[in-house]
Amino acid sequence: MPSELKRPNILYSCYSHKSSEGEQFIADHVFGYLISGTSENQIGEEKYIFNSGDFRFFRRNQLTKYTKFPPKDGVYKSITIVLDQETLRSISEEYSLVAQQQVKAPKAILFEPNRLFQNYFDSISPYLENNNEFNSMLTNLKVREAAMILLQINPGLSNILFDFSEPGKIDLEAYMNKHYKFNVDIARFAYLTGRSLATFKRDFNKIFNVAPNRWIQEKRLEDAYYLIKEKGWKSTEVYLEVGFKDLSHFSFAFKKAYGIAPSKL
Repeated sequence: MPSELKRPNILYSCYSHKSSEGEQFIADHVFGYLISGTSENQIGEEKYIFNSGDFRFFRRNQLTKYTKFPPKDGVYKSITIVLDQETLRSISEEYSLVAQQQVKAPKAILFEPNRLFQNYFDSISPYLENNNEFNSMLTNLKVREAAMILLQINPGLSNILFDFSEPGKIDLEAYMNKHYKFNVDIARFAYLTGRSLATFKRDFNKIFNVAPNRWIQEKRLEDAYYLIKEKGWKSTEVYLEVGFKDLSHFSFAFKKAYGIAPSKL
């Protein structure tokens, strides 16, 4: 059965004989190790594929769709370390580490195999796999250790880890046309496009001449109609794909828009 064991800032994922898919907002930088299985992450228009033994890094403030595949007759396992802003600010102040410049870094980074990385995750595994106590002080130390190891291997990451700036104002129309399927609230879209909620709503109405929630739902329903009518998808397959949280809400909205239940189309 799929399971996830969480500690503050540390996540151990384990999925047995079943793929897992979903989406998430990556609020903080994350550093992870894929122990077994395969993971596909779609971030914007880019797809990243990670395999057993890979060490990976995701930048903060991104939306991603993911699919996790266990190996044949095996178990998907991964460990993820969340490098939260509070911890990174503490390291920055303590060691006078700052971002020298803003860089346009990749959304995700695949690291070359490294013994330091392997030793680090090996030191964490016994706590997670055996459900031993992992107190907050130890967790904080392990998160700090992860950050320092990353800097040891790749000093240039300081320009990413210690860049504490918020998202800048970007092209709202282009962003929404790429990300409307993500099931996040309007406040999150506002933040990611570098706007206050009020400014986001005002700018959105100027561009699309309709309220954000209404436009997003209409776009999702249009996609769903196409997938069901033209591609033969089932409603149970479509609703998550286009960004609805649950089937009942999707079915209600679809019938209200098109006058017919999606299962009858």
